[in-house]
Amino acid sequence: MSMEITAWTQLNGLVHAQQARPFTRATLRRIGEFARPHRTPIIRFLILSALTSLLAVVTPLLAGRIVDALVSGGPPGTVVRIALLIAVIAVAEAGLGLLERRLSAALGEDLILDLRRAVFDHVQRMPVAFFTRTRTGALVSRLNNDVIGAQRAFSSTLSGVVGHVVTLLLTLVAMLALSWEITLLALALLPVFVVPARRMGTRMASLQREATQLNAAMGTRMTERFSAPGATLVKLFGRPGEESAEFAARAARVRDIGVRTAMAQYTFMTALTLVSALALALVYGLGGWFALHGALEPGAVVALALLLTRLYAPLTALAGARVEVMSALVSFERVFEVLDLKPLIDERPDARQVPEGPVAVEFSDVRFGYPAADRVSLASLEEVAALDTREGGEVLKGLSFRAEPGETVALVGSSGAGKSTIAALVPRLYDTDAGTVRVGGVDVRDLSADSLRATVGMVTQDGHLFHESVRANLTLARPDATEDDLWDALRRSRLDGLVRSLPDGLDTVVGERGYRLSGGERQRMTIARLLLARQRVVILDEATAHLDNTSEAAVQQALAEALADRTAVVIAHRLSTVRSADQILVVEGGRIVERGTHESLLAADGRYAELHRTQFATDARAADPVPAAVRASERA
Repeated sequence: MSMEITAWTQLNGLVHAQQARPFTRATLRRIGEFARPHRTPIIRFLILSALTSLLAVVTPLLAGRIVDALVSGGPPGTVVRIALLIAVIAVAEAGLGLLERRLSAALGEDLILDLRRAVFDHVQRMPVAFFTRTRTGALVSRLNNDVIGAQRAFSSTLSGVVGHVVTLLLTLVAMLALSWEITLLALALLPVFVVPARRMGTRMASLQREATQLNAAMGTRMTERFSAPGATLVKLFGRPGEESAEFAARAARVRDIGVRTAMAQYTFMTALTLVSALALALVYGLGGWFALHGALEPGAVVALALLLTRLYAPLTALAGARVEVMSALVSFERVFEVLDLKPLIDERPDARQVPEGPVAVEFSDVRFGYPAADRVSLASLEEVAALDTREGGEVLKGLSFRAEPGETVALVGSSGAGKSTIAALVPRLYDTDAGTVRVGGVDVRDLSADSLRATVGMVTQDGHLFHESVRANLTLARPDATEDDLWDALRRSRLDGLVRSLPDGLDTVVGERGYRLSGGERQRMTIARLLLARQRVVILDEATAHLDNTSEAAVQQALAEALADRTAVVIAHRLSTVRSADQILVVEGGRIVERGTHESLLAADGRYAELHRTQFATDARAADPVPAAVRASERA
């Protein structure tokens, strides 16, 4: 590797490692744990690196012997043999280099696989509260940028350090043997080679950091503005001219930084090229003077000149090895930071299955408050200076009820009363702070996650779909579903006609968050997914909120069929949808303030009756196209 290439690598490492922070021995031990399964390829890799470095030093010495043979008029056969040996070494060096690169790539990619799988699996175990606080882009960056940064520790830094150490030692030994005077003078120029790299690295790091922040801000802005909801909001309320001007200003600043960085890099490389040329001039001048006075062989001068490039390169690289190592360790620590965030919800080793047969759902004196940020998140993932340590306050306050097998229990009440929180506790999206939630008579904390998922199905308010096909979104609930199963679920949710009309039928991609479908179609798609899953407990959290009256009536018929003989917990603002519930619970302030059937609650003339009167009066006014003021004026 030439001095210029090594200098460029060193400068780049300095630029990207300015934010390195101290690391602990625990970090090194954990890196060792990840590396342990790969110890055999690591050893092979290091041996190949050492052999490659050895061959790189032998070639200049052989070139010097050729020069000596030519000057002394030695036999032609000697020159030919040395030349052939140089050719063989070149071929061997190339072959070992390819093999080393193959091992390096495999080792690095295996490590990436291990780290990504560990982080992905760990993140999947995190509670919903983690995802409600974390910025998605910051989390994805841990799986991409930081994992790749950690990989460099093995695929690049480790081999580089070993190779450079071997090359440096062999080169120094060879140069000192040829001429210790020239070697010491050449080493005296090393500070001129290394110091500018560190100073320039600091300067460029500042520019790079600003450019990174600007690019991140532009990326966040584009992600928000180019999503379907964001683009709609901008078109409705945004100011395109101001949006464009702000974006252009940041992009222009990034352009200016790019120009300054390019000039700084070119200036730095030009200076180092000059130093390299001066060093070679020193070797040729002083070495030539020694050769003319008989103190040095001509071939030794050539060998020293060739070895010089192999001396400065590893010296410069090793001078910055600590920076490269620190940069890789920071990436490891950022990955470990996510892995060290313990999930609030863990499956017990002796987790049970939900009992067979009809299933009851029971809440017994349940108290719950949403956890503080420092229990479920990281400041770096929220992109804030410090996490909020305040608890969210108690949402459910000693709540108890029981939904018997096959019974439908409706939850009604004001917004923010805790209805959706109740729904989230049944599939164990959160754990209670006190009290017990039971499914099939078993505390949900004692049940296995797979068994609970197979038993409890839920349709949420937003009707979320993935940017995948209709088929993929449905089979998420039941991967082994047949074509007939899919069409049956679509028919029962009144979507079969729509899907048959789509360009690719079941294989039509629905778009990000399902935005190629209407709100009602998205919600019915999630209901179809629920019908396909055939779970024994069904939770509907405003499942018909986005449907018009016609679609709502159709879906209610499908839901009546789906809910038959199943335990159901239904949350609804529209009281008309819960009239037939076996039990209606009125939730206010985290407590059940009333319970009974539709008729008994109306007769009691309490909170439910008040909600009923208010809602139907509002619906009547909304349905009347002639305002009351107009009718009054007409009567007058």
